[in-house]
Amino acid sequence: MKLSVLFLITSAILAAVPPAEYERATDLYQRTDYNGALRILLPLPEKNAKVWALIGQSYFFEAEYKKATEAFDKATLADPNNSEYIHWLGRTYGRRAETSSPLMALGHASKTRQLFEKAVMLDPHNSEALNDLFDYYLNAPGFLGGGSTKAEQLVEKIEKLDPAEGQFARAQLAEKQKDYAKAEQYFRRAIEMAPRQVGRVLDLAKFLAMRGRQTEADQAFQQAARIAPEDPRVLFSRAEVLIKANRNLDEAKRLLKQYLNCKLSPDDPPREKAQELLKKLGSA
Repeated sequence: MKLSVLFLITSAILAAVPPAEYERATDLYQRTDYNGALRILLPLPEKNAKVWALIGQSYFFEAEYKKATEAFDKATLADPNNSEYIHWLGRTYGRRAETSSPLMALGHASKTRQLFEKAVMLDPHNSEALNDLFDYYLNAPGFLGGGSTKAEQLVEKIEKLDPAEGQFARAQLAEKQKDYAKAEQYFRRAIEMAPRQVGRVLDLAKFLAMRGRQTEADQAFQQAARIAPEDPRVLFSRAEVLIKANRNLDEAKRLLKQYLNCKLSPDDPPREKAQELLKKLGSA
């Protein structure tokens, strides 16, 4: 009887969320219209875990991190063993750590690590959570639970899920240890393993630019453009590198303006970031 009652209650909650409304909101979210998605989702009288999660993601990309935290808290309360929701809650605390006062940042950073670790524990195949946990270990100081040794221990797990991503992780470790020759080898090996993944070529291009090897970086960007001529990330990454190197700034402006006219997704750098770069260049 108890199970039957629970099933009826669960079914009622799920049915209370109109599928068409959720699909419309998801479509707006994928087109980076986060406010549009929120306008549909927030008025819903009943919200299940996936609705709260989409609300949280929309708030996250609107940089409303406290509201995002509250939404993901509700998603994880409704579905406590969902690795994806817990991972997103960890990402949100990570942003709060970056944007809050030093005292608050320490607590938020620790929470980020704990949630990433829990997400990976719940689903060892959650590659995004595993990659974020690797990044945390690699960049966070020891007193916050970070450390290169911890990061290194995750590399084999990353490689099992995605061999090319494993090479990228090894490249990051080598960079951290200032072994730039070895890092370059790993970047190039990642490209060999996934030659059609434009992100792998962009990783190499940005690495070469950071090392002052601008001609080789230019060649890598040209390779990326050949692989994925319509990919907005190529435009943004190229512009960002030019600005950091303080070279070809007119070209950087052109690329950023072209980027802002692209159909972007949540996986692309935010429009706001491109607009900030344009402002630095003196462009409206």
